[in-house]
Amino acid sequence: MHDALRLDAVGQAAAIRNGDLSPRELAEAAIAAIEARDGELNAVVFPRFERALAELDRLPREAPFAGVPILLKDLGWRQAGEPYAAGSAVRDGVEDARDGYGVTRLREAGFVILGRTNTPEFGSTITTEPAAFGATRNPYDPAYSAGGSSGGSAAAVAAGMVALATASDGGGSIRIPASLCGLVGLKPSRGRVSLGPALGEGWSGFSCPGFVTRTVRDTAAALDVVAGLHAGDPYDAPALPGPLAAEAGRDPGRLRVGYLTAHPRADVPEAAEPAEAVAAAAALLESLGHDVTPGGPEALADPDFPSHFGAIVAENLAATVDGLGELRGKPVEPEELEPRNAAMVAAARSRSAAQHIRATQWVDAFRRRMAAWWSAGHDLLLMPSLGVAPFPLGWIPSDDLTLALGRTAHAVAFTSPINATGQPAISLPLHRTAAGLPVGVQLVAAYGREDLLVRVAAQIERARPFAHDAMR
Repeated sequence: MHDALRLDAVGQAAAIRNGDLSPRELAEAAIAAIEARDGELNAVVFPRFERALAELDRLPREAPFAGVPILLKDLGWRQAGEPYAAGSAVRDGVEDARDGYGVTRLREAGFVILGRTNTPEFGSTITTEPAAFGATRNPYDPAYSAGGSSGGSAAAVAAGMVALATASDGGGSIRIPASLCGLVGLKPSRGRVSLGPALGEGWSGFSCPGFVTRTVRDTAAALDVVAGLHAGDPYDAPALPGPLAAEAGRDPGRLRVGYLTAHPRADVPEAAEPAEAVAAAAALLESLGHDVTPGGPEALADPDFPSHFGAIVAENLAATVDGLGELRGKPVEPEELEPRNAAMVAAARSRSAAQHIRATQWVDAFRRRMAAWWSAGHDLLLMPSLGVAPFPLGWIPSDDLTLALGRTAHAVAFTSPINATGQPAISLPLHRTAAGLPVGVQLVAAYGREDLLVRVAAQIERARPFAHDAMR
């Protein structure tokens, strides 16, 4: 592996500005790394190497990331003139007519887009094993899942193909792959990053764009690039005190942190490795001077949350499928979808518009109950990023929907409530299993407080630097 690929994106950009590295040298090194590793991992489904190299002469040279390679998740993150499949054969790789706002900002920042990464069909599960494109494998152990739905992006970054890649999170889809691949994964506050012009909101506000990276400063600097309101967006996150990149070196002060090693909902079994990871992280935070006590929001224990959340996701999936039918001029038939998605669409079609509204109203009330915990004086909630241990490919079966949905529900029990509330949350790679597989922990802040997450995450990173030994 070229030494430059071991640098994070901020480091790569600095090397280019200093003249120690050229954009072409870096791009060619990243392409070589993809070609060397992707046959095993299957992270990149739509490479665009020749076009990326041809674009190097048109880079905005004074841009903050001029010449830094990046990969885009093949869900959201639309790029003009490029295939967009969203993990499904239904779209048949149809090209997009224009860039999404986030991609426009990445181009303006000087990133070199090398291709698009694998994702489960329509991003509706926690493992990247789409029938249309095949499974993405975890660089730490190819028999294991890289997570989903941003699994292709996470595998590519963990393997050292690129320093960062775009992602999105509707129920844990940034934080879960970050946990499984030993990365930093920040789900921003709702409204922090625009989904336009294609969408005003994703999954009724549950889904947010973001990144997977190897360092906290990369996460902060990349979010600075794409954050911001665009005309017509339905809402805007509270203004930050300044650039997030500047927060990475600031003292977070003494914080009041609650933590959960087990989920308060009775139907979610405790998983040993995630519980151990949280206990160790709690001890680390205490050693850094924070006030750390067990406990979290009472609303997390509500047994009705999964049904309301799942119904809203299924209804959004049905709307996506209907839109694809209109785009291609004929309805999408159930047999064209993976069984999981066909079942979700069928369930959604049995519900009325009034039931959808009632579910969103229930989530509105849930959000207020959750927010009360932070308003009462807590700064952060520490809990697992993933409610189960790292799992092998095939653990979410395609032929047993009951088992698949049950396992998925346990896995997302700690992440999906934070999608419903719209709060920012970050997964940090602080633990390994006995077999060496990464296990992340999740910190959740009050709505709009990405600045606090970046401060404390950087403090943790300095105290216990993250290992990235899947690069080779």
